[in-house]
Amino acid sequence: MLKYLRKWFVTHFFGHSRQRARLVSKDGRCNIEFGNVQAQSRFIFFVDIWTTVLDLKWRYKMTIFITAFLGSWFLFGLLWYAVAYIHKDLPEFHPVNHTPCVENINGLTSAFLFSLETQVTIGYGFRCVTEQCGTAIFLLIFQSILGVIINSFMCGAILAKISRSKKRAKTITFSKNAVISKRGGKLCLLIRVANLRKSLLIGSHIYGKLLKTTVTPEGETIILDQININFVVDAGNENLFFISPLTIYHVIDHNSPFFHMAAETLPHQDFELVVFLDGTVESTSATCQVRTSYVPEEVLWGYRFAPIVSKTKEGKYRVDFHNFSKTVEVETPHCAMCLYNEKDARARMKKGYDNPNFILSEVNETDDTKM
Repeated sequence: MLKYLRKWFVTHFFGHSRQRARLVSKDGRCNIEFGNVQAQSRFIFFVDIWTTVLDLKWRYKMTIFITAFLGSWFLFGLLWYAVAYIHKDLPEFHPVNHTPCVENINGLTSAFLFSLETQVTIGYGFRCVTEQCGTAIFLLIFQSILGVIINSFMCGAILAKISRSKKRAKTITFSKNAVISKRGGKLCLLIRVANLRKSLLIGSHIYGKLLKTTVTPEGETIILDQININFVVDAGNENLFFISPLTIYHVIDHNSPFFHMAAETLPHQDFELVVFLDGTVESTSATCQVRTSYVPEEVLWGYRFAPIVSKTKEGKYRVDFHNFSKTVEVETPHCAMCLYNEKDARARMKKGYDNPNFILSEVNETDDTKM
C-alpha cells in the first residue's frame, strides 16, 4: 500500500512538472515546426495545390469552397453586366425594337442571377442568351467550362477529404502504457493494440522507432537519432489477423537498446518510443498508418496486461475494453542482464566439466587382491 501511495504521489505531483517533449503525440500528431523556410520553397505548396487543399483544416477548406463559387458567380455576373451595358441592353438606355444579347437583364442583380443559373445549370427561365452577339456566346461557353472545372476540383477535394484513411486510423487504439515483463522465458516490452471496427486491416505490419539523443565517437550530437525496434506477435509481425486486440512485444536481448536499462534507471532515461501500424483498409483499399509514442514514465517495469477476451455461454468471444489498458504487477527481473546471467549460471550447473588436475592411473592387482 505504501509503495502504491508513493508511486501515486510522485506521478501526480512531480510528473506534471517534468513534462517531456514529444515528437509524436499519443494520438499520432507530429510535434514539429519548420523555421526559416525560403519564400521559393513556400511557392512549392501552391504548385502541388491538390495536396495542399487536402491537408487544409475543414474551416479553411469550406472557406475556399464557398469563396470559389461565390467569387466565380459574382465575377461572371460583372462580365454579363458589362456585356449588357456595352450592347445597351439595360433599361436606362430605353431600347426600342432592340434585340439584347441576354434577355431580361435589367441590372447587376439580374446579371448575378443569370451567372449563377448558367454555371450551375439550373435552367434559365425567362433569362437566356440570344444569337445577337458573339461575345455573349463566347462568355457562355467559357463560364460553362470553367464551372465544370471548379465543380470537379472542389467536390473532388471534399470527397477525398471525407474518404481519407486518416479517419480509419482513429478506430485503431493503443494501450496507454507499455509494460516490461517475462514472456516465454524472455524479458519483453509489451504493448496492446486494438481494432474498434469489425472490418479488418489487410496486410498489417507493425514496427517501432526509438528516438533519443546520441553522441558519436567524433563528438557530433545527433538529436532524434532513430533506432529500429522490432515488434512481433506469436505469429510474426507481418499480415496480422487483427480481429481482436493483440499484444505485441519486443524481446529485450543483447541487441535491444533496452538491454542495459533496469527498473531503477528506466524513469531517468531520455527517449521516446514511437510505434507504427501500417495496413490497408478492407472497405476502401486505401493504405493508412496509425502511430503513437511512449516516454519512459509510460513504460511500466514489472507489469503485464490484464486479460480482456473471454467466451460467453452462447459461444461468442467477448472483448472487455474496460481492462484494455489495465495492468497487473508480476514478478520480473529488475534488468535483462540479470535474467540472462541467471540463465547462463543454470546452464553451466547442468553441464559437466573435466578436472585437468585429475589423472586416472591404472591400479595393478596384487596377489592379495586376487585372493
